[in-house]
Amino acid sequence: MKKLNGIPTSSGIVIGKALIYVEEEFPEIPRHSIRKDEVASEWSRLLKAFDEATKETKVLYERAQREMAQEHAAIVEAHLLMLEDPDFQDQLKNRLESRLENIDWILWELSRELIQKLSISTDAYLRERAADISDISRRLLRSLLNIKKPVLTELSEDVILVVHDLMPSELLSMRRERVKAIVMDMGSRTSHTAILSQAFGIPAVLGLSSASREIKDGDILAVDGSSGEVLVKPTGKDLARYKKALEKFQKAAEDSLSGRDLPAETLDGRRVALKANIEIPEEAELALRYGAEGIGLYRSEFLFLAPGQPAEEEIQYLAYGQVLRVMGGLPVTIRTIDVGGDKANPEFQHNDKNPLLGWRAIRFCLALPQLFKTQLRAILRASAIGKVRIMFPMISGIEEVEQARELLEEAKAECRKRKVPFDENIEVGIMIEIPSAAMTADILAKKSDFFSIGTNDLIQYSMAVDRGNEKVNYLAKPTHPAVLRFLKMTIDAAHKQGIKAAMCGELAGDINATAILLGLGLDEFSMTASHIPQVKSLIRKVTLESCKVLAEKALSCESWRDVEALVKKWTAKHAQKI
Repeated sequence: MKKLNGIPTSSGIVIGKALIYVEEEFPEIPRHSIRKDEVASEWSRLLKAFDEATKETKVLYERAQREMAQEHAAIVEAHLLMLEDPDFQDQLKNRLESRLENIDWILWELSRELIQKLSISTDAYLRERAADISDISRRLLRSLLNIKKPVLTELSEDVILVVHDLMPSELLSMRRERVKAIVMDMGSRTSHTAILSQAFGIPAVLGLSSASREIKDGDILAVDGSSGEVLVKPTGKDLARYKKALEKFQKAAEDSLSGRDLPAETLDGRRVALKANIEIPEEAELALRYGAEGIGLYRSEFLFLAPGQPAEEEIQYLAYGQVLRVMGGLPVTIRTIDVGGDKANPEFQHNDKNPLLGWRAIRFCLALPQLFKTQLRAILRASAIGKVRIMFPMISGIEEVEQARELLEEAKAECRKRKVPFDENIEVGIMIEIPSAAMTADILAKKSDFFSIGTNDLIQYSMAVDRGNEKVNYLAKPTHPAVLRFLKMTIDAAHKQGIKAAMCGELAGDINATAILLGLGLDEFSMTASHIPQVKSLIRKVTLESCKVLAEKALSCESWRDVEALVKKWTAKHAQKI
C-alpha cells in the first residue's frame, strides 16, 4: 500500500479502479528549413489547423453554454478568443517569414516559450493560463501532425481518472457520469480542473506531482477529496476504514435530506442559522439539498478571473439572479470583488512584493470605482428578484466602510435614474478578517448591518502565517487564544450594537469548533454545503449553557494545545449525546 497526499479540491470519498489517462505522445516535432516560396503553403496548413481547432472548440462552447453557467462557459470562450487572437497569429507569421522554418516547429517553439514564461510567474492566475496555452497549442499540433487525440467520451465503466494534467476541454467533453474521482499531478485550488470538478460534483485531489507515474492502470484506489489523501492498493484494513468513512459520508448525505427542514436549535432553545458558501451558481441547488437557510457567502470573484475584460453588468446580474431564483426567498449574501492577492486578474496586474498584504479586495475596489459600481449596480438590480445582502471584504477601518457606502449610494442613484427597481433597504455588512477590524469592531458595527468573520484570513494575519506555506502553516491554529479573543471581541461588539455576527471561514464548518462558537454567541454559520448536516446534528444535541461554559474555559486557556485538549475532553464527555 502507498499513500499519496495532495490538494483537496472537491470533497467526497471514492473507492475504485484507476484509469491512467495519458495522451498519445507527440512524436519529436520536426524541424527543417523551408524556401521563401513555401511560406504560403505552410501558412495555409496552419490556417487549416486553426479552422479545425476553432470548430472543435465551438462545439465544446455550445455544450458548456447548455450545461453550465456563463462563467464556466467563459473558460472555453477564452480558448476561442485565443484561437481568434490576431496578435498570436501575427507572432506566428512573423516567425515563419523571418526564420524560414516549418510551421509545426514555429508553433511548438512559440507555445513553449509562452508556457514557460507563465509557468514561472509568481502569480497563481497567470500560472493557470499556461494550461490554456497548452490546450490550444496541442489541438493545433494534433491537426498539423495528423495525431488522433485519445478521448474520454466512450468510457464503458466507472473509473478514477489519474492524469498528469487535464485540459478544460477534456473535462467538459468526457463522459462525466463514469468518472467517479480525479487524481492529478498538476493543479491547485484555483485551477480550472478544481473549479469544474466542484461544479460537476466529482471528488478531486490535485497537486500530487507524480501520481500518474506511481499509479498503474487498474490499481484499486481510495480517494478522499476532503483530506487530499489517495491510497494506492490499500490493505484490507485501509479498505475497511475507507468503506466505513464512505458509509458515514453517504449516511450524512442521506441525513441531509431527511433533516434538511429541521431547525438548527439547541436543546435549550438557542436557534442559529446555517448557510452555505458558494462560488458558482450551480452550487445553489446543492446548498438547498443539504438544508442551507440561505447563502452566507457568494464569492463573486470567479466572474472577474476569466481571461479578457471583467464581467459586464448584465453578465453579473444574470449570475446573481440565477442563484436568487434557485434560493427562492432565502437570503443571499454577495461578497463584492475579492480579486488581488492570490486571485489576480492580469487586466489589472500589480506587482506587489507581498500580494496578500497589498492591492486587493476592498482596496482594489475603491481604487477602481467604475468597476466597483458596475458590480454594485448588478447586485442592486438582482435585489428586485430576491433577498440580497451586500458584504465588503478585507475592511481594515471605518474609512473604507464609509467610502464603499458612498459608492453604493452613487450606484443606487444611477439605478434610480435608469428607473431600475431595487431593494432600497438592502442590508450592507462587512467581513472581519483583519486584526485591525476585530480590534475596532465596536466602531465598525455603527456603520454595518451585520458582520461576517472570515477566519481563513483572520487566522493568517493574526499569526503572521502564510497558510499556503507548508513550512509554517502548522502555526495557523484557529484555537490559538489570540484568535478566540478576536472572535469574542467581534461577536460582543456586534451584539452590543444590535446586529448579528456570522462566520463564513472554514472554521464555521469545523465540527470540533461548533460548540465553542455557539458558546461565544455566533448567530450564523456559513460553510461548504456538505458540512451543514453534521454541524446541525451537533447543535440539536447540546445545550447553549454547556457551550457557554466550554467557551469561557477555552478563553482562559494559555495555548492552543490547552484549548484542543479541553475540546477533546468535552467531546468525550458529551460523546453519547452527540
